[in-house]
Amino acid sequence: MFLTITTTGTPERDATDLGFLLHKHPGRAQAFSTSYGTAHVFYPEATAERCTAALLLEVDAVALVRRGKGKGHGGAPDAALAQYVNDRPYAASSLLGVALGGVFSSAMKGRCTARPDLPVRCLPLRIEVPALPARGGAALVRALFEPLGWQVALDVVPLDEQFPEWGDSRYVRLVLDSEELTLAEALRHLYVLLPVLDDAKHYWVTADEVDKLLRAGEGWLPGHPEQQLITSRYLARRWSLTRAARERLEMVRLAESDDTEVERIDNAVTEEPDPEQRSTREPATDGAAPEIATTVNAARRNATAEEAGTGETGTHEKPVSLAVRRREAILAALHACGASRVLDLGCGQGQLVQALLRDVRFEEIVGLDVSVRALTVAARRLKLDRMGERQAGRVTLLQGSLAYTDRRLRGYDAAVLSEVVEHLDLPRLPALEYAVFGSARPRTVIVTTPNVEYNVRWETLPAGHVRHGDHRFEWTRQEFREWADRVAGRHGYAVEFTPVGPDDPEVGPPTQMAVFTLTTPSTKEEKAA
Repeated sequence: MFLTITTTGTPERDATDLGFLLHKHPGRAQAFSTSYGTAHVFYPEATAERCTAALLLEVDAVALVRRGKGKGHGGAPDAALAQYVNDRPYAASSLLGVALGGVFSSAMKGRCTARPDLPVRCLPLRIEVPALPARGGAALVRALFEPLGWQVALDVVPLDEQFPEWGDSRYVRLVLDSEELTLAEALRHLYVLLPVLDDAKHYWVTADEVDKLLRAGEGWLPGHPEQQLITSRYLARRWSLTRAARERLEMVRLAESDDTEVERIDNAVTEEPDPEQRSTREPATDGAAPEIATTVNAARRNATAEEAGTGETGTHEKPVSLAVRRREAILAALHACGASRVLDLGCGQGQLVQALLRDVRFEEIVGLDVSVRALTVAARRLKLDRMGERQAGRVTLLQGSLAYTDRRLRGYDAAVLSEVVEHLDLPRLPALEYAVFGSARPRTVIVTTPNVEYNVRWETLPAGHVRHGDHRFEWTRQEFREWADRVAGRHGYAVEFTPVGPDDPEVGPPTQMAVFTLTTPSTKEEKAA
């Protein structure tokens, strides 16, 4: 199993700087023990004009059989004989990828203490792999490497040169050239893509492989056109690990699109207690207002009853929180419009999804959120891992951003944005409007948002503060109606408004709800519906 890395020098830069980058002296041959054999590093040529480093991996075939059995463990994908007669000692595979990561670990991380200026430089690089298994053929090799800035030259190895009628094997001789990459980037590409092309891991794939993939894929994997294939093959097609990797890569992509940090995007889960579990007078953390648990009028009635000595308070039922009232209002609106396939956009920790699942009238429920952490909490809340097959078939949790159109959201009866719009910066609202009303276009859209006028009724909320630290704004009733009317008129919807919670005669309800109904279908499918 063999691989070479070659660079050329210039009058300003010595080619043997490659030795500094690899942390391996060009004047010495070195050997390193691995789990499955011995890795040798040596330099066939090392001059100022041209320098080549070679990695030769001697695989201990007996150790390979003893340590792993069957596909995904020992790397031998076929019958018992294949454990002893196979290509593992000769063809580049995950064995070589592991050797790269171990022998050249500092180079992969872009570290060079002796010459800290070298790792950030792009070099003229040539990578040669004499025997590379390519499940997917030459086209897949090009599809994986060319988007990363490599010029790809390859020869398909025939099964037998003496018998050309037998056709080609699955092996290729690969040569990669680039002048646009650093050595660290090149090594990370090889570390991931060699086992992807081989498509047979020689060791058991566990959850820490997701972290390894994301570290090696930093800067290139989130935007790679073959990202799904890469993650699936690298993680040995383990569905749970592949999904976790794709969710984290999507977070990276969204953060890069927004020019922000991943932590800022994935902020939907806080350490605050569930608002429904707070007592009426318990203050929210970080200056956020608690969800109201009783109405002002009820409190006044209780006070009057106490003064009159009626004892009404002693028989009062447990107060109903505003969160529960909001969900009840949403469910009533969904029943009124006859929806059976519902989107919960910005589903957070899954409270509304849980309520929808309890009602058999909702045949298909999709919860979408940008936060992976929130979706993880939602999955635990719903007990998806223990849910029966029929019930599980009714619910889907998706990761995505409402700032972008998403084909997965088209064709549904209704969409709910419950306490979502106020978490977006105002300049981003037009993108959400188009993604929901212009692209997804459900027959009904339900939007709830806080009424800022009602904030004066919160005893624990300082004047001028919003109810939650992540709220970018809170609208008055007039501002909400003006926004809703504009959106409805622009996208062919009619809109009606409903108060949620006690409708105070002076400041209105704590939550305001708009129900949009599609009146102007724009596609044949919508007109047929």
